[in-house]
Amino acid sequence: MYKLNQIVFTKKNHVCGSNKWKVVRVGVDIKLECLGCGRIIMLSSYELDKKIKPILSKKELSYLAENNPQDKADTSE
Repeated sequence: MYKLNQIVFTKKNHVCGSNKWKVVRVGVDIKLECLGCGRIIMLSSYELDKKIKPILSKKELSYLAENNPQDKADTSE
Protein backbone atom coordinates (compact mmCIF):
# COMPACT_ATOMS: atom_id res chain seq x y z
CA MET A 1 0.00 0.00 0.00
CA TYR A 2 2.83 2.43 0.79
CA LYS A 3 5.48 3.24 -1.79
CA LEU A 4 9.04 4.40 -1.37
CA ASN A 5 9.37 8.23 -1.29
CA GLN A 6 5.60 8.64 -0.92
CA ILE A 7 4.48 11.65 1.16
CA VAL A 8 1.89 10.95 3.86
CA PHE A 9 0.10 13.39 6.16
CA THR A 10 -0.58 12.54 9.81
CA LYS A 11 -3.74 13.55 11.65
CA LYS A 12 -1.73 15.18 14.44
CA ASN A 13 1.31 17.40 13.97
CA HIS A 14 4.78 16.28 14.98
CA VAL A 15 6.47 18.22 17.80
CA CYS A 16 8.26 20.38 15.19
CA GLY A 17 4.88 21.47 13.79
CA SER A 18 4.93 19.52 10.51
CA ASN A 19 2.48 16.77 9.60
CA LYS A 20 4.27 15.70 6.39
CA TRP A 21 6.30 12.47 6.37
CA LYS A 22 8.25 10.74 3.60
CA VAL A 23 8.28 6.94 3.36
CA VAL A 24 11.96 5.96 3.52
CA ARG A 25 11.68 2.17 3.83
CA VAL A 26 8.88 -0.32 3.24
CA GLY A 27 8.85 -3.81 4.73
CA VAL A 28 7.30 -5.39 7.79
CA ASP A 29 7.64 -1.97 9.40
CA ILE A 30 7.49 1.35 7.59
CA LYS A 31 10.27 3.89 8.18
CA LEU A 32 9.20 7.52 7.93
CA GLU A 33 11.20 10.74 7.86
CA CYS A 34 9.64 13.98 9.11
CA LEU A 35 9.89 16.62 6.40
CA GLY A 36 9.95 19.36 9.02
CA CYS A 37 12.88 18.33 11.21
CA GLY A 38 14.33 15.15 9.65
CA ARG A 39 13.43 12.83 12.56
CA ILE A 40 13.11 9.18 11.51
CA ILE A 41 10.57 6.80 13.05
CA MET A 42 9.39 3.26 12.35
CA LEU A 43 5.77 2.15 12.59
CA SER A 44 3.92 -1.01 11.66
CA SER A 45 1.58 -0.56 8.71
CA TYR A 46 -1.38 -1.13 11.06
CA GLU A 47 -0.29 1.76 13.33
CA LEU A 48 0.44 4.01 10.36
CA ASP A 49 -2.99 3.33 8.86
CA LYS A 50 -4.59 4.68 12.04
CA LYS A 51 -2.38 7.78 12.23
CA ILE A 52 -2.50 9.15 8.68
CA LYS A 53 -5.08 11.16 6.80
CA PRO A 54 -6.59 9.51 3.72
CA ILE A 55 -4.13 9.52 0.83
CA LEU A 56 -5.11 11.95 -1.93
CA SER A 57 -4.52 11.52 -5.64
CA LYS A 58 -2.12 13.83 -7.49
CA LYS A 59 -5.08 15.63 -9.05
CA GLU A 60 -6.59 16.34 -5.61
CA LEU A 61 -3.22 17.46 -4.24
CA SER A 62 -2.66 19.91 -7.09
CA TYR A 63 -6.16 21.34 -6.58
CA LEU A 64 -5.49 21.84 -2.85
CA ALA A 65 -2.12 23.48 -3.55
CA GLU A 66 -3.72 25.97 -5.94
CA ASN A 67 -6.67 26.79 -3.67
CA ASN A 68 -5.08 26.74 -0.21
CA PRO A 69 -6.15 29.92 1.62
CA GLN A 70 -3.39 29.54 4.24
CA ASP A 71 -0.66 30.13 1.65
CA LYS A 72 -2.17 33.38 0.42
CA ALA A 73 -1.14 36.47 2.33
CA ASP A 74 -3.81 38.82 3.61
CA THR A 75 -3.33 41.95 1.48
CA SER A 76 -6.41 43.83 2.74
CA GLU A 77 -4.45 45.77 5.40
